[in-house]
Amino acid sequence: MAKVKTPKTGLTTKHWFGYMFGDWGGCMTFTLMASIFGLYCTNVLAVDPVLMGTLTIIWTVWDAINDPMMGALMDKAFARKQNKAGKFRPWLLRATPLLAVSAICLWTVPTFLDGIPMLVALFSFKIFYEAAYTMFNIPMGSLLSAMSTTDAERASLSSARGVGSMFGNMIPAMVGPVIIGIFGDRSSTGYMITGVACAIIGFVICLLHYALTEERTSVGEDTKPDDIKFSDILVVVKKNRPFVALCIHGVCICLMQYAAQTLGLYMYSGVYHDVTYQTIASALSSPFMIGSMVAVPFMCKKFGLEKLIRVSLLIGGGICVCLFGLHMVLDVHPLVHGVMLGLGSGFAMVSIQMQWGLVGEAIDYNEYITGKRTEGSIYGTFNLSRRIGQAIGQGCAFYALAWIGYEGTATVQTAGTVFGLKVLCVLVPAVFILGSWAAFKFVWNITPEVRAAMAAKKTAKNESAE
Repeated sequence: MAKVKTPKTGLTTKHWFGYMFGDWGGCMTFTLMASIFGLYCTNVLAVDPVLMGTLTIIWTVWDAINDPMMGALMDKAFARKQNKAGKFRPWLLRATPLLAVSAICLWTVPTFLDGIPMLVALFSFKIFYEAAYTMFNIPMGSLLSAMSTTDAERASLSSARGVGSMFGNMIPAMVGPVIIGIFGDRSSTGYMITGVACAIIGFVICLLHYALTEERTSVGEDTKPDDIKFSDILVVVKKNRPFVALCIHGVCICLMQYAAQTLGLYMYSGVYHDVTYQTIASALSSPFMIGSMVAVPFMCKKFGLEKLIRVSLLIGGGICVCLFGLHMVLDVHPLVHGVMLGLGSGFAMVSIQMQWGLVGEAIDYNEYITGKRTEGSIYGTFNLSRRIGQAIGQGCAFYALAWIGYEGTATVQTAGTVFGLKVLCVLVPAVFILGSWAAFKFVWNITPEVRAAMAAKKTAKNESAE
């Protein structure tokens, strides 16, 4: 039975900011992989879109596989050695420099090569980067359960991660297209400057995340290494419906997110012929994003995490459906397109901002039904579902570009290609946002009664351990 000790201290402002810096630092480089990496490969390195789709699926399958492996490795390593520095934070310190170095190499080395050597360098450094990101992201995400003990603390730290994610996504997404636009989207210079700058800034922010966080609870100290098996996750999938709902959500919301990010610049380049419109639209949408980050934790106290996520997904999907309808009947101005899509995806992103609190609840539920507390394995496998969505969203996006006839060297796309871009960039995200809503509506099963039973069992266990 997993043992849980009393928290060392109360959750502080330092903890909140420290946890915020985690996703901020990681997303400084990771956002570029979804937003401009595809354009970098097809327009600068001249990688064929079909080959790019295949490479993307291979990269993401690798990333998907190493997520649960990393989670189980952390659980087993801590059970074996009981590191006094903590279960998760030592991994953050190991991963941070690897993340920065691999990102810098990815945006620089391939630009000096051609042909097969270029493809080998591109493939290898992307594999290196994804492994380093997993080594950072899995302990960073799992850390939430070791820093929080109540729903209020989970909501607070989920909000902190959401704020960090917003800054980590917004800064590269807004600044990157401007820098690329200055040098031209077929010149390597803008991509190189953006990639290196984001890697260096991300490195500093990730170190702040390590310095300002603390593992307030010690979990699983009496768990033996042999108690943790890779096959445990099969039991979780069979018995833990909240975890299954989160995995369905992970696939759907990441498919939406990464397909939209991968294809976003193609929409502005192929339909509106100016990628800087994305930066302007992002700036116009940013007040809503910032406001939601402030309001959501307070709304969670009134409505609860799961209900708030469901409503936000339903509104976001509805906005995207309406935008596609407008595209079918008139020529939508690029800023109207950008702001409406930003609002629709912004409502959907509330689910990403707050899902980490639900992951913590699924971990508690798993301990409730199985007696084991394996944050790393559960978080890693949840990340596997997200990587599946990412693989489909990014990989199939490139296949879809080839299918609709997109030509990277053409200055004007055909009417069929323009229509295809509208379907891919607006309608497809709407479908998967609503799929994520359905997971919480019909699969999630933690009711107030179940939550009360979980709390009572945890209280009884803590009392018996004292």
